[in-house]
Amino acid sequence: MPDGHGRPMRYKFAVVATSIAVLLAGCVPPPEPAPVVRPAAPPPAPPSPPPVVTPPLASDWNQWPFTPGDWGYRKDGVGSIALFGPVGADALLTLRCDRTRGAMYLSVRGAGDAATIRTTTLTRSIPLRSTGGDAGYVASQFASTDAMLDAMVFSRGRFVVDRAGATPLVVPPYAELGRVIEDCRG
Repeated sequence: MPDGHGRPMRYKFAVVATSIAVLLAGCVPPPEPAPVVRPAAPPPAPPSPPPVVTPPLASDWNQWPFTPGDWGYRKDGVGSIALFGPVGADALLTLRCDRTRGAMYLSVRGAGDAATIRTTTLTRSIPLRSTGGDAGYVASQFASTDAMLDAMVFSRGRFVVDRAGATPLVVPPYAELGRVIEDCRG
């Protein structure tokens, strides 16, 4: 049936329906975009540890904390050796019996031209010189009968090897020392 302008009613209905659809389409929000997958941010770096502050040493060396490590003993073609230091690392301190020379050598890792050895019965300054074979150590020679060797072995609880500019080595007088000394005196 025609409307008053000569157009079929269906046409008018189609125009109205299209207009309503266009209006409604403008009211509907667009679809949500797919979420963007971003790689996970790296975890924050752990905070750096606070600097280690070494407390000052007590005036009595018998109260100083032990240097971390343990003693070991071994024999070789020259004689025997007691080694002190962290397990699996280079020794910090060694006492060697060189039977071919009849001498004892106390070696310290590092540098220096003198050290002071402190025991409960003796304190002595000793000269140090490069070992020649390994630039990482300095050493001092002792006769196998030197009283300082016995003083180190029988020191109560600890003895100290102290060098200027280096952290003192505070070590327990374990049996390995006595074994090396006896090997040389044997």
